[in-house]
Amino acid sequence: MIHLQDDIEFGIQRLVYACFNDSSKAGWWQDEDVTNPLIVPAKIALIHSELSEALEGHRKDLQDDHLPEYRAVTVELADAVIRICDLAGFLELPLAAAILDKLEYNRSRADHKPEARNQPNGKKY
Repeated sequence: MIHLQDDIEFGIQRLVYACFNDSSKAGWWQDEDVTNPLIVPAKIALIHSELSEALEGHRKDLQDDHLPEYRAVTVELADAVIRICDLAGFLELPLAAAILDKLEYNRSRADHKPEARNQPNGKKY
């Protein structure tokens, strides 16, 4: 039986591949992108824009215009994940392994515990 962590890592890496593959087929990655030093900052800015749209959708409690069965915040967060996976695919990053390692690290962080957050000057959010 495959370990749950292996299943999660495999699933995330498949998502990375699918997002990058779909994006490439749709023409979002051209030959000139590979050599453009501003392509990564531009893609990160697009990820940021999706997060801003998610914030606005949440603030206004909107349904999504294109997928009205979902709240706008849900669809915009999905867009952000898709863009993150697309960029990770382009950069050939081990995103799945990094996510799992970061989750494990965060579980042990003292500043992520409720008692630490409730302290004066603790992380409130």
